Amino acid sequence: MSKKIGLHIGGRKFDVDVDEKFAPFLEHQMAKDFNVEGNNDLKVLLQAYVRKTHELYVQEQKIDNILKKIDE
Repeated sequence: MSKKIGLHIGGRKFDVDVDEKFAPFLEHQMAKDFNVEGNNDLKVLLQAYVRKTHELYVQEQKIDNILKKIDE
């Protein structure tokens, strides 16, 4: 099953359907990055994207380091 999660960006509401098991995690993360009760401008969206991309980059670096240690 899926759950619909909405967010206001630039005065428009956007809804996404996500797996109900993933929904609580996404809602928690969105609450950290966005004003989930009101409007968010595009700058906020871009900042959240860059933040999450940086987190992914750091995570991949850590995984690569672990894999290198395993190969040694």
